[in-house]
Amino acid sequence: MIAALVICFVYAVLVWLVFFYFRWLKFSIAWGVVSVFFGLHFLIIFMVGLRFVTPYSTNARVIQHTIQLVPRLSEPTLVTDVLVEPNTPVKKGAPLFQFDRRPYEYKVRELEAQLAQAKQDVLINKADVAVATHKVTKLKDELLYDKYQQKLSANLAKRGAGPQEDAEKWAARVAASEAGILEAQADEERARLRYASEIDGVNTSVAEIEAQLDLARFYLDNTLMVAPEDGYIINLQVRPGMVAGALRVGAIATFICDADRYLLANFFQENLKFVKPGQSVEVALDLYPGQIWKGKVETIWQGSGAGQMLPSGVLPSFSYVPADVPQGQFAIAIHLDHPDQTQFPIGTQGRAAIYTQTDNGFAYLRKIGIRAYSWFNVLYPFSG
Repeated sequence: MIAALVICFVYAVLVWLVFFYFRWLKFSIAWGVVSVFFGLHFLIIFMVGLRFVTPYSTNARVIQHTIQLVPRLSEPTLVTDVLVEPNTPVKKGAPLFQFDRRPYEYKVRELEAQLAQAKQDVLINKADVAVATHKVTKLKDELLYDKYQQKLSANLAKRGAGPQEDAEKWAARVAASEAGILEAQADEERARLRYASEIDGVNTSVAEIEAQLDLARFYLDNTLMVAPEDGYIINLQVRPGMVAGALRVGAIATFICDADRYLLANFFQENLKFVKPGQSVEVALDLYPGQIWKGKVETIWQGSGAGQMLPSGVLPSFSYVPADVPQGQFAIAIHLDHPDQTQFPIGTQGRAAIYTQTDNGFAYLRKIGIRAYSWFNVLYPFSG
């Protein structure tokens, strides 16, 4: 800055000496034009210094996180009550909207009854296993008796002391008893498998109903929509009587979060050569004419959409970019130091200046410029 002032001062003194003090040359319109022409070029030094020492953005706006409030319900459901006022701050967990609970309460009761029945069925399956086991034991005892009678009848028929038909009858009874035992053993195994069917120590039928019941209770809990975090809702259009749920497309409201708001400003890429996180920033917001807000550089977004290529089967093609097309810009996230961040609503716009060297003379020039912009906004809105 001092060097630029010295150069301009020396040039002005040189012009004065040549044309007015020593009168080596006669001052004329032509020499006046030449002198001014070269003098204006020396002023470029100040433009360069301002661009690199104090980068300036004419497009800065407050960014806040928003959450789209979408009902997590299994079917279209009636809105019975709106529990929040627009533009009113609410805390995390505060109730926002109440949906009709009745369909979900009925579903919970139905599944609770099914769960009780499933637990009862487990006891029945246990009893069925015992019954099937006793049946197998009974049939085995009957088989022993039938085999004894078959052997006895066969010996009598061999000695001619009994009819051959009795021996054949008891042989058929033995075969039937053996088949009955196999069938009873299969029934016993089926009952045992049904009773022993478990996942993580819980009967599968019971576990299935419990999972359905948990889901039904989840939907029941979601009939009351609460604030996901501290914030507020603007442009509230939800009214009691509207229907929302699974068949509704999109959100029913937008929740604006209080936390993590920041100012996002666009800068020409070459002006960011000396910019680093933590450097001082001054912001003139159009919402507050005549005021300057202090801040710090939080992050530099190292990239822009101009460098993004989407996956496709088409090879990229490149064309000449005219010189009058605006250059690509990078975004800088700025944290404003004011303790009450609610003073910076979402979308508030203005201009921002970064001071890479706070003790440099160019910084004072930029301070004058940004304050002039802020005060001029009192008279006329200069932002486009």
